[in-house]
Amino acid sequence: MTDARTFDDPLPALRELARDDGRELTLRKLVDAGIASLPFPASGATLDRWRMLAEVAALDLSLAKLFEGHTDALAILHELEGPAPSEGSLWGTWCAEPPDARLRIISAGGSHVSLSGRKAWCSGAAEVTHALVSGWTDDGRPWLATVALQQAGVRVTDDGWPSVGMAASRSVDVLFDGAKAVAVGAPGDYVNRPGFWHGGAGIAACWFGGAAGIARDVRERNVGSRDPHFHAHLGAIETALSASAALLRESARWIDAHPSADAHSLALTLRLSVENAASAVVTHAARALGAGPLCRDARLSRAVADLPIYLRQSHAERDLEALGKLLTPSTASPWTL
Repeated sequence: MTDARTFDDPLPALRELARDDGRELTLRKLVDAGIASLPFPASGATLDRWRMLAEVAALDLSLAKLFEGHTDALAILHELEGPAPSEGSLWGTWCAEPPDARLRIISAGGSHVSLSGRKAWCSGAAEVTHALVSGWTDDGRPWLATVALQQAGVRVTDDGWPSVGMAASRSVDVLFDGAKAVAVGAPGDYVNRPGFWHGGAGIAACWFGGAAGIARDVRERNVGSRDPHFHAHLGAIETALSASAALLRESARWIDAHPSADAHSLALTLRLSVENAASAVVTHAARALGAGPLCRDARLSRAVADLPIYLRQSHAERDLEALGKLLTPSTASPWTL
């Protein structure tokens, strides 16, 4: 990880790696090539960070899920002054909290804790070396911990991920049985820190990138087309993505200008807007191309299957409700130019 003052743009390296390795890109290759050394959120280069998330997503959404989790873990550890990641380590951020899969965090003295229970939605569990996980103390407080996965108290299962979409993310269940871990921050810090919503907004960059990858394929497949319906669908894709790109740029500038401010409303607005745009791209791409490319092109069909699953990281109407509640009559009107 780095900050805006020392950022060396890894985008050229990513494009070169993609040309050389094609569909064989992995999180390990991205980390070893230095491509995962992104600016911290709110460091003055948030847009550069999001641009890399989007470019990886345009290549492979399942890889982007792992890439985003790795870079998010490093950003959280930096923000909460957690233990420094070891050189070459691969990280997952496993903080989903379904009611039937919650970890118990038991203090063992100082920052040392142990983990027991089942953790669901563990993306890249078979690939990453470490994870930042959420759990609960015996008195009901939420806490974060880092855990090395190559130890006797950790078992990666094959449970919980029969999905076709995002299949390569392998977001399976992981079982912990007294696994040794290190607590990060104080209980409650994960959701109470400013970076929580900075990270949530960054997910929208991945959705945008996935949609942009599909859109690029649509445009390139029909160079020279005279089909008016194709052009209409491409025009709809352009309007959707251009609006989302503008909002991503504006949101990144706001976060950099207000690094400690509450970005809850901004993140929800961005996520919901990009979700709508990405959904529109999937619809128009399918109608523009027809069944042939969707059935016979492995990369395109995988992207079209992956993106709707990734978008469900949005909470849909629940997020719309939460956003509406934030727009109280006492707040300044956001609808001005």
